[in-house]
Amino acid sequence: MAPRLKETYKNEILPSLMKEYSYKNVMQAPKIEKVVINVGLGEAVQNIKLLDSVQNELTQITGQKAVQTRAKKAIATFKLRKGMPIGCKVTLRGDRMYEFLDRLISVSLPRIRDFRGLSDRSFDGRGNYNFGLKEQYIFPEINYDKVEIVHGMDITICTNARTNEEAKVLLRHVGIPFRK
Repeated sequence: MAPRLKETYKNEILPSLMKEYSYKNVMQAPKIEKVVINVGLGEAVQNIKLLDSVQNELTQITGQKAVQTRAKKAIATFKLRKGMPIGCKVTLRGDRMYEFLDRLISVSLPRIRDFRGLSDRSFDGRGNYNFGLKEQYIFPEINYDKVEIVHGMDITICTNARTNEEAKVLLRHVGIPFRK
């Protein structure tokens, strides 16, 4: 069975984008290509076991195994050597991406305390949108008792839109709650 958000994109969002921007071909319309979730953990320099728990939590949240990221260069003031593991990331595409976005929009973002919407200024000029979360507790898959460290995460939604405005309209149609 196809994800709910994917069906909504095909049946409702795509025709409205085609009409709004008067595209002649379906392939011209912007679409979401991938979602990247990244956790940078500076405390992992002292305690590498924290990185394993963060990796397990990311795997639970996304349904796909997280990959450890390593330092590209040594920084002496942070006691960091080249090649040391300092974070985790997951790249979601296809059905898993749509499932994650659906859960993020409908379940997780409303659980943020005093949430007024995401900033609409976090586009990078090429149609990609970045935002950060301060804690992992907003995801229902996380068990509070098994959390070793509270950490945030950066989420990047990559689209094939040509401009920021097209990407903003696409994400607004998808259901991303932007600040008024």
